[in-house]
Amino acid sequence: MIRVAVIGCGKIAQVRHLPEYATNPNAQLVAYYDKNSQRAHEVAAQYGGKVYDSYFDLLKDPEIDAVSVCVENRSHAEMTTAALYAGKHVLCEKPMAVTLAECESMVAAAEFNNRHLMIGHNMRFDPVHRRAKELLEQGVIGDVITFRTGLGTSGPEGWSMEGNWFFDKKKAVMGALSDLGIHKIDLMQYLTGQTVIETTAKILTLNKHDREDHLIGVDDNALCILRMNGGSAGTMAASWTVYGQESNSTCLFGTRGVMRIYNSLTAPIEVRDLNNTITAYQFEHQTRSGVIDEFIDALEHDREPEVSGREALTTMRTIFGCIKSSETGRTVSVNNSFVTHLQDGYRRNK
Repeated sequence: MIRVAVIGCGKIAQVRHLPEYATNPNAQLVAYYDKNSQRAHEVAAQYGGKVYDSYFDLLKDPEIDAVSVCVENRSHAEMTTAALYAGKHVLCEKPMAVTLAECESMVAAAEFNNRHLMIGHNMRFDPVHRRAKELLEQGVIGDVITFRTGLGTSGPEGWSMEGNWFFDKKKAVMGALSDLGIHKIDLMQYLTGQTVIETTAKILTLNKHDREDHLIGVDDNALCILRMNGGSAGTMAASWTVYGQESNSTCLFGTRGVMRIYNSLTAPIEVRDLNNTITAYQFEHQTRSGVIDEFIDALEHDREPEVSGREALTTMRTIFGCIKSSETGRTVSVNNSFVTHLQDGYRRNK
């Protein structure tokens, strides 16, 4: 049984972490901290466990095995690193942290203390995406040449229980790219089995305004061209200004056909081969994110979680590369170790 504490009892904790821990047979919720003490006590009354006055006091409790960090972006690194040095395993919400140095320090802390660190990228655990990866690995569309993927919503207004900290540059630091685009970057690496090695991006604030009617201090749109180490390339768009039905789709174009994911009202996956024959795949609705179950299973079996901190570094390097590309107006190389590995592979195959 994994005894779990939750730091930050806001919306993401209440809709995902808490209910999914509570219904996992190998997890037990035992402790909580939130800067809003009343909210922490309300959660404890619902799920059972102890409320702490500070997260430092919580981390001193030797009965706690693991911690979910569900706070604003700027505090991820501080609280995660403290938990790892306190001997706790950590599931941290995305984005991992707000600088690459912080992300790397989190990975170093996990490895130094022999603890498991997982980052909450949930799209790869969607049964539709799991099946899509199986089909891609079976070669139903051949080798992936290009892709288009995007995620757009009307924005995070109303999501936070503490006012809209997502628009607060000091708390969020980054906007739609790190809130939505990060999901798609992780997903494309997962689906293709390739790593982003180059990005050309435009990160923009086009429409969202604060209460004083000024444009918000973080981006509300991101448009990125991504080049992968396996030879594929594609586009990724993230937006907080899709007013109406959420936009969430992915298309992969291969040497033997096309795969469309969440692009049709009739089937989550459609594959069209070179003969123009369409195969549609249906799925039952899934209510669990898969993130919490993966984290607990990894701890139960003392193995690295699928989205370990080191795995998530490739996505975060891409995020920061996109920001740099937009600021400089230039294409930016990322994940250089994967570029070297690819080049070595080319040389060996010649």
